[in-house]
Amino acid sequence: MIEVFVFAIFAAIAIAGALVMVIGRNPVYSAIGLLTTMFSIAVFYVLQNAHFVAAVQVVIYAGAVMTLFLFVIMMIGVDKKEDTTEQIPWQRPIAIAVSVGLAAVILIAGSRAWITGRSVFGVDGINGTIEVVADALFGTWTLAFLSTIFLLTIAAVGTIAMAQYSPRRPEEES
Repeated sequence: MIEVFVFAIFAAIAIAGALVMVIGRNPVYSAIGLLTTMFSIAVFYVLQNAHFVAAVQVVIYAGAVMTLFLFVIMMIGVDKKEDTTEQIPWQRPIAIAVSVGLAAVILIAGSRAWITGRSVFGVDGINGTIEVVADALFGTWTLAFLSTIFLLTIAAVGTIAMAQYSPRRPEEES
């Protein structure tokens, strides 16, 4: 029953984050909306007992990718002056109350649903644990995993080489 409650809350948060991302006029607000959606998706993974995938979701997408997005937004430059006056005076107390409530829900749900290691009841193969993912990656799918790493490395080196390359113009040669 608690899983349905947590799912409903984070589904609403994911939809709200997606709407903020699409509707937001400020790119930083759009990035924060995307970050909110990514965290909500990580909670969905936890509800499906895919804890390792949830951790990867937070570390890679919500951490590294969002940092990259924010750096790009800063490099592009949002140069318009913003109005810093308080538009909604009761917004901060409501945001604090909602944050405390969500933190309590996350702690309660996490303390009941977090699974680590193999089952004590002899059932192996719990979905999403590090052992199961590692067995699949470095056992069954080793060749595909290493090929993907190789291709991503080649793509990164190619991207850096293309960024550094500046073709000569015909008038510069003479």
